[in-house]
Amino acid sequence: MTLYIDPPTWPGHGRLWSHLVSDVSFEELHAFAAAIGCPPRAFERDHYDVPEAHYADAVRAGAREVGSKELVRRLTAAGLRRPKGRPAPTGSPAPTARRAPAGPPTPG
Repeated sequence: MTLYIDPPTWPGHGRLWSHLVSDVSFEELHAFAAAIGCPPRAFERDHYDVPEAHYADAVRAGAREVGSKELVRRLTAAGLRRPKGRPAPTGSPAPTARRAPAGPPTPG
């Protein structure tokens, strides 16, 4: 099991956020996220948003700290990258948890 997390440098809602990803499967990602207490609503397309206050918890649980570029590289190499505005590749497993919509969709 290898999960990756980037530094909490992404601002939003008055906090800083990290991204948690798997380079194996969404099932692995969902199981790890649930084990560290991430709610299903924190899942967005191909990653979990993790607030800065929970970053250390993810690392203690086994997530490897990597830079943001390395995180995206690993996610892309695994075939799990799902950028905004692009559908999931054919044959990709659908995620088992989805983030609740926050409002109207934004242009891609």
